[in-house]
Amino acid sequence: MSSEERRKKEKENRKNSILKAARKLFFERGFKSVTVDLIAAKAEVSKGSIYLYFDSKEEIYTQILISANIDRHKEWNVFSKQGGTAAEALIAFAHEYVSYFLDNNELFRILMTFMLQAENMNLTDEQNTQLIHTTNENMHVIAEILQRGVDSGEFIAGMDVRRMQYAVWGLLNGVISLYIYTGVPERRGERIFTIVHDSLNALLKGIKA
Repeated sequence: MSSEERRKKEKENRKNSILKAARKLFFERGFKSVTVDLIAAKAEVSKGSIYLYFDSKEEIYTQILISANIDRHKEWNVFSKQGGTAAEALIAFAHEYVSYFLDNNELFRILMTFMLQAENMNLTDEQNTQLIHTTNENMHVIAEILQRGVDSGEFIAGMDVRRMQYAVWGLLNGVISLYIYTGVPERRGERIFTIVHDSLNALLKGIKA
């Protein structure tokens, strides 16, 4: 590895360390309570080092969610193209969605903060647009699965795919929100999976042709 490649790798590693530290802090303290000084201390770098990579706390927050959204889209997009029925694909997507946030519960809280309190976060128009775009791309995977079901005759013709997409998205996030931080930790996953599975099956009965 050349010296230039080594410096580039070190720079990337330091940036990732800052994002990892910030992600933990946003989860523990909430967006408003976290400062650049706290992030620097958590990442064990100087405050000046933070500004070598990011212009503000808002940009750090934005990059955490955008990176996660892009990574998840690469993983979740396969469900709209896999074989089998659309119902099977939707259930598989839901299972993967729940599993991901059970393993990354601090990221789920960060995502919910953005979705519910975006107007209080002082994001730039560009940051807000990027976050909405990458979030919508993940949500669109649901729409693609539903549309496949309509096109194949599996789901009822004339179904409002866009509205149903929001219903499924809301169902998943709502159930996760209710139980991911409450109750006996060892049983949270089982409870969430069971409720999501039962709820989706009920929804699928209503939209099957």
